[in-house]
Amino acid sequence: MADPAVHRSGTGTGHETGSGTGTGHGTGGGAGATPRPPDEETRRPPGLQRRASAAALTRTALIAVGLVTVYYVLPLDGRTSSGTSALLACGLLLVSVVFWWEVRAILDSPYPRLKAIEALGTTLALFLLLFAGAYFLLEHSTPGSFSEPLTKTDSLYFTLTTFTTVGYGDIVARSQTGRVLTMLQMAGGLLLVGVAAKILAGAVQAALRRQGREPSDDFPRDRRAEP
Repeated sequence: MADPAVHRSGTGTGHETGSGTGTGHGTGGGAGATPRPPDEETRRPPGLQRRASAAALTRTALIAVGLVTVYYVLPLDGRTSSGTSALLACGLLLVSVVFWWEVRAILDSPYPRLKAIEALGTTLALFLLLFAGAYFLLEHSTPGSFSEPLTKTDSLYFTLTTFTTVGYGDIVARSQTGRVLTMLQMAGGLLLVGVAAKILAGAVQAALRRQGREPSDDFPRDRRAEP
């Protein structure tokens, strides 16, 4: 038969241990909670969000300006119709590869929302400039494909009016090849706005969950340690 004194002593010890655990729960957030690194989440500089936003927007603008510069500098004259088709196919493959790489970068980025904006801007600029170059090449390899001769600026203008569905009507595709190319851009634009944007949003949510952060808050507020 067990000694009652020993039983009472064991009970008291267990109670005190449980009380100590409860105190730890109030201070540390519970044994089941995963502690976050204080240097990364709770002690960020106040201006870090603004600097990260400015850096992301600056990178996006520089990438767009760089792509436009390449579009105007790159010699595109003297291409054949088959060369235009090959260039378009290779360009669309490049857009897909860049988009896939950007999605992977979002998953590893500490600021997935900002990275998603940068990814969408880069992919969109590359997509539009690709079709602008294709329209320019088509007009030069097969004159009369459009209602008027196209310069590089005219080709980019026609691409933007087609993508935004404004359709001023001052430049229209006349040849069958030109109209097929325009329809490809329309379909690609719908996919880019709909499917690609959804994929980017899913990548953002996955990155936030991987980091243990709320999907509604990409920038955790500065939490000061309680005394």
